[in-house]
Amino acid sequence: MFRVIPAIDLKNKKCVSLVQGIPGTERVSLDDPLAVAAQWVNEGASVLHLIDLDGAIEGERLNGSIIEAIVKKFKVEMQVGGGIRSKDDAARLLALGVDRVILGTAAINNPALVTELASEFGSERIIVALDSKNGKVTTHGWAKQSIFTAVELGRKFEELGAGSILFTDINTEGLLKGVNPEPTKELAAALNIPVIASGGITTLSDIGIIKKTGAKGVVVGAALYVGNFTLREALAFED
Repeated sequence: MFRVIPAIDLKNKKCVSLVQGIPGTERVSLDDPLAVAAQWVNEGASVLHLIDLDGAIEGERLNGSIIEAIVKKFKVEMQVGGGIRSKDDAARLLALGVDRVILGTAAINNPALVTELASEFGSERIIVALDSKNGKVTTHGWAKQSIFTAVELGRKFEELGAGSILFTDINTEGLLKGVNPEPTKELAAALNIPVIASGGITTLSDIGIIKKTGAKGVVVGAALYVGNFTLREALAFED
């Protein structure tokens, strides 16, 4: 099954679209994230991708009340990330009704956390985010670069119990200049667990390109918010 997943990136309690994840580069800033969520659900989204950018960048989840409101209001699957630094953070979100939590920096800093959460809540509820720039995975809101490739860490986290990998190609993220399918294809081929791709989706054909990599889903953000295509059109790629 291939899923098209609209992104709701939260910063200062607004829904934003940043260029390359850099604060201050808001391409779009919308005051009512719940209205945005309602739009995507009404257009047919079966999953929402909620990211607390303040949490990812500052390490503090400042948009928790908005995430809670969206999770409680809409009866679709929710995957949530950004600033989840501990087991308590993850457990709180899962108890709230979030279907899957996304661990990035916390997983890389403390790989045992993935095993612990997978054992307690089930692998299918744990996504590890691997954000890659120039072939190496980054952490701390993309501010620090590791020495590891996405394939190396993907295999490691698969062994540790992650249920899926969210792979973001930072080189294309937020630029609206198209996708580079090769890193996603390489990662999907190396793993048995699903890979969800993110970064660079600009046109509908980009979604088709990512689908052919073997990824099981794609997160779409900026292209939806600037009106390159509608979510209904994008959802035609689902199977």
